[in-house]
This record gives sequence, structure tokens and C-alpha cells, in this order.
Amino acid sequence: MSVSGSRRHKPASAQRSAGSKLGPRLRAWRDLHLYGLVSSIGRMGQRPWATLLTVSVMALAVALPMGLWLVLQNVEQFSGSVTQSRDISVFLRPQVDGRRAQQLAQDIGQRAQVLSVTLRSPEQGLAELRAMSGLAAALDVLEQNPLPYLLQVSPRDDGDATAAALRDLPEVEIVQHDAQWRRRLDAWLGFGSRVVLVVALLLGAGALLVVGNTVRLDIQSRAEEVSVLRLLGATDGFVRRPFLYLGACYGLGAALLALLVLLLAARALAPPLAGLLASYGSEFVLLGPGAAGLLRFTLGVVFLGWLGAWLATGHHLHRTQV
Repeated sequence: MSVSGSRRHKPASAQRSAGSKLGPRLRAWRDLHLYGLVSSIGRMGQRPWATLLTVSVMALAVALPMGLWLVLQNVEQFSGSVTQSRDISVFLRPQVDGRRAQQLAQDIGQRAQVLSVTLRSPEQGLAELRAMSGLAAALDVLEQNPLPYLLQVSPRDDGDATAAALRDLPEVEIVQHDAQWRRRLDAWLGFGSRVVLVVALLLGAGALLVVGNTVRLDIQSRAEEVSVLRLLGATDGFVRRPFLYLGACYGLGAALLALLVLLLAARALAPPLAGLLASYGSEFVLLGPGAAGLLRFTLGVVFLGWLGAWLATGHHLHRTQV
């Protein structure tokens, strides 16, 4: 009985021993990372002008592609979505009544190339025209509604074949489908996306080099300290940790400064843009990146600074390895 009881108690005592060792390890891990973070912030505070210069250069490098991406998103918003731009406007003949227009919309909607069909009555078209054009007084003079029934057809493909087929219907008078304009718009938007990607890669590499060179200079100024730590048995992770936090802090500062620059640029551009669009009778609100976009941008720039510091310290440790 005593032997079996001691065997049952051994695992419990082993677990308590492992648990008692885990707590100090976690506290030591926390203290090491806290020391690395605080020491990095302290070194940045000791060189405020050098820190400001590094953060500013990095912020401008990442703000430009972010700004171009936001411009591209607003252009897409202003020109309409790709699905809406592919819609086909089918104007029926004036003698077509509502029942025949409804039947025609159902027949077209059953075609394999058609995604959906929306029927708009002459009364709806006149109400929209009165609200958009500002010609309410002139439209009230009309004795009857001159607008026909309109079918808004959304094709599954580019819509060229569907538009050609709809033109052959006897009830159709006009089919509005500017495929060439849409293809040009899609081509320009695709080209703009590629330009933003190339600019982001080039300027991101520049920001990476800026952080790497700054950390490299900091390592050189602390070369004797690093050599002593390595002679005392410090691991590469212990030596590298403060510089990694330094690069991440550079990235965080650059991200916040870049967002401030973009906010000021948006505030400067909003009034003249609103005046320009108001002259065309259009209302437009600048589209921002959103909370998720801001978080991804900030984390991306922080990772960029961390990566630059990691490359610089890794090169130094490999070159001075004993």
C-alpha cells in the first residue's frame, strides 16, 4: 500500500516542481523583453534629432504608396464599381406598356448570359431626373411623361454579345453599352494598381535600408559592449533583442507620422475637390482606409522596421562571430 501510494504522489510532485519552474521562466522572459523595449526607447530619446530624421524619412517612404492606394480606391468609388459599369441600359419604345415591359424583363432575365434585370418605370425615371438635374420647374411644364420604360441588365460577362442580342428585339429602341470605355477604365485601374505595387516595393525597400543603416550605425557605436556581452556568454538572441525593438519603434513612429501626413493631405484636398464636384452637381466623400486598413498599415510598417533591424544585427553577428 505504501509503495503504491508513493507512486501515485510522484507525478503530482513532479507537476508542482514543473509549475514552480515555469513561473520564474515567464517572469525572466518578460523582464528581458521589457528591458530590451525600455533600453531601445531610451536610446531613441538620447538622440532626438537623429531619431526624428530616421522616422521622417521612413514615414515619407511609406506614406507615398499608401496615398496612391487611397487615390486609386477613391477613383474606383467615383467611377462606380466594375459590376455597375458593365450594366446595359435598354430603352424600350414609347408604345411599349408596363405589362409588356414586365414580361420582357422576365424573358431577358431567364437568359444564361444575364445575371439580373431591373425594370424602371417612366415615373421613376422622371423623379430621378427631377432630383438630379435641378430642372423641377421645367419638367412640371410637360403635359405628359416623355420617358420610356428602362431595363437595367447586368450581364455575367463583358456584355458585348448580350447587348448585340438585345438590339435585335423589336420592343427595344436604344441600347446603351459603352464597352470600350469600360475596358479602358479597367485597364487604367489595373495599371494604377500595378504602379502602386511597384512604388510600394521600391519605397518599402528604401525604408528597409534606412532602418538597417540606422541600426547598423547604432551597433557600431556599441561594438565594444556587444563584444563583451558575447565573451560573457550572452546568446545572439539577447544581443539582438534591443536592436529589434529599436527597429520596431522606428516603424511604429514612422507609421503614426505617415498617417498624420495623409490626414493633413486629405484635409487640404477635400475643400477644392468638393467645390469641383459641386460644380458638376455631384456629391463625393473621400474614402479612407478604415480601422482594419489602419491596423494593417501600422503593423506592416512596424514589421518593416523590425525586419531591417533583424537583417542589420544578423549581418553584424555573423561577421563578428568567434
